[in-house]
Amino acid sequence: MPGKKHLRGVGAKEQREYEHIKESAQRSGRYGSRAKEVAARTVMKQHKEKGHRTGQ
Repeated sequence: MPGKKHLRGVGAKEQREYEHIKESAQRSGRYGSRAKEVAARTVMKQHKEKGHRTGQ
């Protein structure tokens, strides 16, 4: 994904999910300037709930 910041500790599927959540929030105007933070927190929460460790 050239030009896009990679979220540390997640796989490609979770990275795509992060991009989708972030772009959707920005399009709808939700969360204002916090769209990136909310998307990252959402993906990391799901990542941990699935029992994944960082980097796996």
